[in-house]
Amino acid sequence: MTFNPHTAGDRVDMLESIGVSTVEDLFAAVPESVRFPELRLPRALTEMEAAARMGELAARNMPANGGTTFLGAGSYNHYVPATVGQILSRGEFYTAYTPYQPEVAQGTLQVIYEFQSMVAALLGMEVANASIYDGATALAEGALVAVSSSKKKNRLVISGTVHPAYREVVRTYLSGFPVELVELPVPTSGFMARPEDLAPHLGEGLAGVVVQYPNFFGGIEDLATMADAVHAAGGLLIVSTYPVPLGLLKSPGELGADVVAAEGQALGVAQSYGGPYVGLLATRQAFVRQLPGRLAGITTDSEGKRGFVLTLQTREQHIRREKATSNICTNQGLMATAATVYMSSLGPGGFREVATRCYQNAHYLADQLSALDGYEVLVDGEFFHEFVVRTPTPAAEINRSLMSAGIVGGYDLAHLDDSLDHALLLCATELNDRASIDRLISALRSAT
Repeated sequence: MTFNPHTAGDRVDMLESIGVSTVEDLFAAVPESVRFPELRLPRALTEMEAAARMGELAARNMPANGGTTFLGAGSYNHYVPATVGQILSRGEFYTAYTPYQPEVAQGTLQVIYEFQSMVAALLGMEVANASIYDGATALAEGALVAVSSSKKKNRLVISGTVHPAYREVVRTYLSGFPVELVELPVPTSGFMARPEDLAPHLGEGLAGVVVQYPNFFGGIEDLATMADAVHAAGGLLIVSTYPVPLGLLKSPGELGADVVAAEGQALGVAQSYGGPYVGLLATRQAFVRQLPGRLAGITTDSEGKRGFVLTLQTREQHIRREKATSNICTNQGLMATAATVYMSSLGPGGFREVATRCYQNAHYLADQLSALDGYEVLVDGEFFHEFVVRTPTPAAEINRSLMSAGIVGGYDLAHLDDSLDHALLLCATELNDRASIDRLISALRSAT
């Protein structure tokens, strides 16, 4: 793109319009002592020196694949098949952006269409979209779907077992809306929300209830009974989930969910210090008009040839602002492509195998911890690949000891509540085999 700098005359005209004589006058409000500070920078490095310095800094980190990690809490260390990186590195995918001109973006649209199709099947929903940032924003957008679907109902109930960061994002999203948000406390006894916990909050004006499956603490809650109770009260059930457990569990859609949101990081997307990730969002057909982002569809042209189109675009830059359902501005295309390649590479059988290994490894870990003096598994009921364990000493001390042994421990639940300083949220994926679990148990035995 050609760069056209302002001419001297242009600058004079702009300064006159602002009402000052010189560019320096623009900075008059800034104290002179800090206007142009001296920059005490180290000497310039050569390329070779800079590379060495960056290597030193990088070596201070412990990447997930550089050690043994049992940390989950929303971001999971899964194996990413080589096919994902190979296909992502192709120029037509790596540099692709929003398909503003569908007729010349058929490849991008096909990926989005395939992505949506697999997400809908995985979540058990009738329609899925693209273009959601991550699991937290997907849940917030899903909550808005429930609220906007019923103009006369404005109360939203959110379970205490939903990811705390997700709850915070939902709270932020809804702060500008006339919505009453009822946040239930964390059920510290067993870390499981039960249908009877929701009952007192299902009265008149209920727009929806937000739950998580499996929940933040790994527990598998009674989603079907919750769905029946919420529907009987005239509300919608919004479910936040993770994709991998659905390789073994019934989908939220099968259990009665109306809107399902998920974090797609586990589908071939690197952990990358927390992002970029990709959000999954799906609903029943009845609520498709409330979906944010984009919806790619398949059709035929005038010659009968297959073609892909943007069937629905509900962003404010595409339609009248008052009719828009979202201001989502990026399609997370590269991450959605990674998820599409991952699911295609594994297929139903491979996906189920990954889920099975996660489940088995986590339960082997729980069994070993239960036999260790001073440790007690606290989740009251079934769990998938994450669970809470009570520790004999503060969890922060346990994690420091494990780190010195080259092991990343679990999530210290004292971050949520000071009273949980002896509680650790541990996770095991298909990468945590028995050898690594036995190593963890040995390190814990030494630490305590």
